Amino acid sequence: MFELIGLGIAAAVGIYAHMKSRSFVRRRLRYTSWVEKRWLGIVAGALTAVAVSWLPVLGVGAGLLVGAGVGSGVSMGASDVRNRRLIDE
Repeated sequence: MFELIGLGIAAAVGIYAHMKSRSFVRRRLRYTSWVEKRWLGIVAGALTAVAVSWLPVLGVGAGLLVGAGVGSGVSMGASDVRNRRLIDE
């Protein structure tokens, strides 16, 4: 039961991480050459998943969910910048 609650919290954190990382890439990385790299989302997601998985309170599943959220957010934010779909927030 506690694992399911933890997984739900990790999913919520993953969704929040997706929204914040997409917004960060749109606002801050807009003028850098990093957004032109296609592998940026994969690297950001993998590094986040490894970092979160090493935390003693959270497990590998939580790390994967948060890493997937960050990776997809970075990838979609970079795609928004490349395709000039910028929304000022």
